Amino acid sequence: MVISMAKKIALLFAGQGAQVVGMGKDLAEQFPVAADLFRQADETLGRKLTDVAWNGPLEELTKTSNCQPALFVHGLACLSALREVAGDFLIGGAAGLSLGELTAHAAAETFDFQNGLQLVQKRGSFMDEACAATVGGMAAMIGADENAVRQLADDEDVDVANMNSPGQIVISGELGKVEAAVAVAKEHGIRRATMLNVAGAYHSRLMQSAYKKLGAALLEVQMQLPQFPVISNVTGREVTTLPEIRQTLQDQVTSTVRWVDCMERLVALGCDLFIELGPGGVLAGLLKRSRKDVDVLSVSDSESVRACAERLSSA
Repeated sequence: MVISMAKKIALLFAGQGAQVVGMGKDLAEQFPVAADLFRQADETLGRKLTDVAWNGPLEELTKTSNCQPALFVHGLACLSALREVAGDFLIGGAAGLSLGELTAHAAAETFDFQNGLQLVQKRGSFMDEACAATVGGMAAMIGADENAVRQLADDEDVDVANMNSPGQIVISGELGKVEAAVAVAKEHGIRRATMLNVAGAYHSRLMQSAYKKLGAALLEVQMQLPQFPVISNVTGREVTTLPEIRQTLQDQVTSTVRWVDCMERLVALGCDLFIELGPGGVLAGLLKRSRKDVDVLSVSDSESVRACAERLSSA
């Protein structure tokens, strides 16, 4: 299908869980701009993040303090490579799932690459510390009505972590309580409930220590208003002031990720071509479940960069 340049483009950035060993390696081999970002990342962090991202092992890459900065760099490397091939293109808005929201802000120049990467490294470390200090878990509720999941969460004293797509909602909290919620989910009319393989209870009250530390770190980051709308996970709306940016990025670690609302807001802003930047294609899949009427492309490697650029340049 031919894409008209009249399309209004939204950028989507992957979140934790999308990581794969080798991500970004062929981008760096084929695009100097991508190679430069990975080189800068190693220099900024003072360690070989690139080695972990490209060579693993997966257990090491999956650690929050590794996968969050690796995904941040990879998302921006995808965007820089795409711009190198396709030229500049107008961006109507951006959103990122959890960690991806910080990548979206870096893409919008809210903060520069180095400051953003250092912030992401701190965020990942703070969340690792919160996971180590608590015994948490998460579970996906499939075929679930939001009201039913919220009632279940209230009954079992857990939190609603992610509103990913219609019929896919994630709960988060103390491991035993999440397991109890899974056991009784069908009694609440939920078709299927599945425990997730995660290190802790993200987007829940168990991340409170990370919330406090991240708030202090955010105050130290030099920021400016984004060059295009960036949609907050917490509000499902674009952020418009620097205090709001800092507050929503802090709130995000303990609050519900309202991903469906984020997608609906980008559509309301007129975006009708969505480009997912990051491995896995998860965000494209979620969007297709709720909005079959929008075009979605996924970019994760040199082949998909060139395929996306070709679609963008078609007339």
